[in-house]
Amino acid sequence: MEQSILQLHPGLIWGFGLTVIIMLLLDLGVFNKKSHIVSSKEATIWTVVWISLAMIFSGVVYYVFNQDAGGHATAIEKFTQFQAAYWIEKALSVDNLFVFILVFSYFKVPRELHHKVLFWGILGALLFRAIFIFAGVGLINLTYLNPILDFFGVTALPWNINLVLTAFGLFLIFAGIKSWGSGDDDEDEDFSETAGARLVKKFWKVSDNYDQGKFFTVQNGTKLATPLLVVVAVIEFTDVLFAVDSIPAIFAISKDPFILYTSNIFAILGLRSLYFLLSNFIHMFSKLPYGLSVILTFIGVKMIISPWYHIPSPVSLGIVGGILILSVLVSILFPEKEADEKISA
Repeated sequence: MEQSILQLHPGLIWGFGLTVIIMLLLDLGVFNKKSHIVSSKEATIWTVVWISLAMIFSGVVYYVFNQDAGGHATAIEKFTQFQAAYWIEKALSVDNLFVFILVFSYFKVPRELHHKVLFWGILGALLFRAIFIFAGVGLINLTYLNPILDFFGVTALPWNINLVLTAFGLFLIFAGIKSWGSGDDDEDEDFSETAGARLVKKFWKVSDNYDQGKFFTVQNGTKLATPLLVVVAVIEFTDVLFAVDSIPAIFAISKDPFILYTSNIFAILGLRSLYFLLSNFIHMFSKLPYGLSVILTFIGVKMIISPWYHIPSPVSLGIVGGILILSVLVSILFPEKEADEKISA
């Protein structure tokens, strides 16, 4: 079993948590206290800030393991695990952002309220990702085949096969193949009938109009939910659905829950600023869904063959990075004229 940072330096989790809390408070309470339309310049600055924080933290990961018994080799392995998990989650989250654009367009959310919706959506993601990752690691540790065979008195196999990872691998290959060229399927979806929207409507009546940035309003003495609350619920449930792809994918990189969670959180914390960049430069990402399809398939194959052949994290990082760069280059060289129309609302 891999040695976790938590076992080496428990104080790091407090440092990580404190950094996230401070940045969220600054984001919502200082820089975005008033609802406003986020410019490309502001989005670029925040994107650079969040990516820089992730890169600095990966350096901390390297430093911690380089100072301990693992030495340089283990430090490099942990560093590249963090980097690979971070960029995989970041890449898969971009696909999520395409759906966010459609959700905002469908509900006609005023542009100045987009940031608030994404902020509360990401707060929910912090909780759900923690549940998925830590529960997933625990489940993986319990489902190695040989201990199960030993329990039933069956001779162990010469390979360290894990039932959950194998299932995840098959699922990711299926998801990768299915998602090839299907990026427009969500455009015709009725988001008002998704699980998140139905949940809000089950408990509250929903007003027809937005009331600035409020989640609830009072009309004729009756308390009503605003469409903004419905949008937040739809975004939350959408993120949960996308986590079904992204969380199994990062289990192919590492089994250290702290590496997985911190890389995942740093990736999604930068989603708000990345969303505003994406909405302004969507033509640069039109071919990205094809690249993500290849990435999902590659990770699924990596999971399945891992008992027989281990693909090192630096190699995985290089392959994922290469696919992403190639996807963006092809998008720029062969832009889709219809791409800009997706954000016209």
